[in-house]
Amino acid sequence: MNASIGKTNLLGLTQPEMEKFFDSIGEKRFRAGQVMKWIHHFGVDDFDAMTNVGKALREKLKAVAEIRGPEVVSEDISSDGTRKWVVRVASGSCVETVYIPQGKRGTLCVSSQAGCALDCSFCSTGKQGFNSNLTAAEVIGQVWIANKSFGSVPATVDRAITNVVMMGMGEPLLNFDNVIAAMHLMMDDLGYGISKRRVTLSTSGVVPMIDELAKHIDVSLALSLHAPNDALRNQLVPINKKYPLKMLLESCQRYMSALGEKRVLTIEYTLLKDVNDKLEHAVEMIELLKDVPCKINLIPFNPFPHSGYERPSNNAIRRFQDQLHHAGFNVTVRTTRGEDIDAACGQLVGQVLDRTRRSERYIAVRELSADADMPQSAATRT
Repeated sequence: MNASIGKTNLLGLTQPEMEKFFDSIGEKRFRAGQVMKWIHHFGVDDFDAMTNVGKALREKLKAVAEIRGPEVVSEDISSDGTRKWVVRVASGSCVETVYIPQGKRGTLCVSSQAGCALDCSFCSTGKQGFNSNLTAAEVIGQVWIANKSFGSVPATVDRAITNVVMMGMGEPLLNFDNVIAAMHLMMDDLGYGISKRRVTLSTSGVVPMIDELAKHIDVSLALSLHAPNDALRNQLVPINKKYPLKMLLESCQRYMSALGEKRVLTIEYTLLKDVNDKLEHAVEMIELLKDVPCKINLIPFNPFPHSGYERPSNNAIRRFQDQLHHAGFNVTVRTTRGEDIDAACGQLVGQVLDRTRRSERYIAVRELSADADMPQSAATRT
């Protein structure tokens, strides 16, 4: 649906913002709750479908407001039940949203930016460069689209989406206000009613915004660690040069302690063959996290073309996991899901209108690498 000039998009408004909107058009505040239920519980984007809203108000709403989610470009379903949506946002770029079913749990992985402003060396999203932050409507719109696709409206106890993770394209804390608004809608009973324990924000380590986060929301927190020392993490996760591990872990602990509950930090660690998967790395990790209440999620690297990295062997993954287990850590290995539709962790790329020229540089390097790998006879023919 195209944007209408001058109209307010109600999809991304939190309850206080929706109440303020109805105030601004001379209507009672209780209308906010009515309209939010129609949008988020029933997936409605047509004011005429709101049967408990009078015709005069419906006509007024049509004149000044709209309910507009991102445009769905494609939907793919993996052989393992994973689903991936490619949606186009206002900037013209496309981002990806992934749904992962597992038993009674259904986790939706939501994007926060078109591309990513950070350039983690092993992530295909980062190679696309960066275009724009998503609006609150574009972030929550991914949940809205997925929820409607399952026919789970009105929302029920058995709804398909039980968990949401801000682990899609982009660094959520670099789009702070819009992500916070969208997560409030995920948890609001007038929105999707998901428990704060089941909404997780994942960050590569934007320390000032981790400290700011506790002032606004109490969702679960995941840290993309990927290296047990600063020297290696500087290479893999460049933001570490600005916010090194000691500073980063202290800010994460401050956030978790501010929750005032028995919740622990989730550590995400992508295992890269012969880079960060050796037993000495596990030993360093044990020392680094010895005083950090946490659970560790090991993610075997999901290859993409010319990344320069490989997936470790199953034996290497098992040895790394066992080393951490023996030290008393709760450790799981993430099962690769949706690989046949490029929906696995680290594989999300979308179609980003790059403003950084990073994708241009990456493509040039990739082409040089391909030429170097080409047999001499083939190179001569070209």
